[in-house]
Amino acid sequence: MRSSHPRRRARGVVLGVAALLSATVMLVSGCGLQSGGALPLKVEPGTITPQPDLKGAKLVVGSKDFTEQVILGYILEFTLSAAGADVRDLTNIFGSNSTRDAMVAGQVDLTYEYTGTGWINYLKNEKPIPDAREQYIAVRDADKKNGIVWLDPAPMDNTYALATNQANAKSTGVKTLSDYAALVKKDPSQATTCVETEFRSRQDGFPGMAAAYGFNPAAAPTQILQTGVIYQAIANSNCKFGEVFTTDGRIKALNLVVLDDDKKFFPRYNASVTMREAIAQKYPSIAKVTAPVSAALTIPEITELNRQVDVDGREPADVARDWMVSKGFVKD
Repeated sequence: MRSSHPRRRARGVVLGVAALLSATVMLVSGCGLQSGGALPLKVEPGTITPQPDLKGAKLVVGSKDFTEQVILGYILEFTLSAAGADVRDLTNIFGSNSTRDAMVAGQVDLTYEYTGTGWINYLKNEKPIPDAREQYIAVRDADKKNGIVWLDPAPMDNTYALATNQANAKSTGVKTLSDYAALVKKDPSQATTCVETEFRSRQDGFPGMAAAYGFNPAAAPTQILQTGVIYQAIANSNCKFGEVFTTDGRIKALNLVVLDDDKKFFPRYNASVTMREAIAQKYPSIAKVTAPVSAALTIPEITELNRQVDVDGREPADVARDWMVSKGFVKD
């Protein structure tokens, strides 16, 4: 389907006009983030039908600034719009902390957030919970004190991983993160690793992984790159290893090898609709209309949506809308 809005890509890929426009929305003034823009595409109700409490409700949906988050932001926007809400688009906010701060401050009403990010980054826990359901329950219950509500999460789990290309996997014999740690200790020159800024500093990222696997993070030669660049850098052997997201469609497209997290260090990152408690109480139908949408967001489904944007170059809003139409949630 033809796009009716300018090109926007994320996760380090060159941003087009829409992202530049989005940046103007995020200018910080005395009032913080501004109120967002109109939805890029219109949808009509499908199996998601208008709800009395959402009729005309003014809701701002936010997302972080990488492909999957922008797609999820649009999916949430189209869901609420089909249910009758007057939705404003504030997708593509720079970074996790800025997105969280915007919600706490009331500048964003809803967003898809990851359970692991909430548990480690926002609630400052050092140890993840390996079981996905238990991790969700823990973050849901702990965040109540901050006035944040977490709805039941999607099956999709976009956790961190390290990856390499087929040739390097064969020449080094590295298949697991324990193998990678051993290589860092034995021959660090063969363990050059490309990461993005957040992963290099987050405790659920490179420093925490190094501690869990018993190697000095400073011993591994690292290079900071934008996330979208890392995948091709791994494929081209510009980096022997690199940080990836497990639901990224470029892993399959570039035939990369994901190293097994054999000590189960990385947290579970199931996506959950989050909102302030006041929003949840005022609009109880949000939980009802978003539940089937979240349930349909499996790992294969979101990986394919990410691939359509990052590999095929499609618009995130088009990809999100077409997926929702294909599932019958909305009509175009």
